[in-house]
Amino acid sequence: MAKYKYTEYFEKEVLRKRPYLKKEWCIYAVENAVRSEPQEHNRYRFWAAIPDFGDRYLRVITLEDKVTIHNAFPDRGFKP
Repeated sequence: MAKYKYTEYFEKEVLRKRPYLKKEWCIYAVENAVRSEPQEHNRYRFWAAIPDFGDRYLRVITLEDKVTIHNAFPDRGFKP
């Protein structure tokens, strides 16, 4: 299993704005994504349904190394 890291933005802003998020859910989304794709600025998007989050989809953004988590949020419009 890869050792995951978090950007300062994730630690200070994302978790503050979305205190219900758990780092474990973000890791789960990266490792069990139903879809992933490159994003601009050398980042990647991952989507996964989170069982402990009512099976709602979480979108996780990583840096290009795919182990540094930068952002995460529920994606209400995601269609698998």
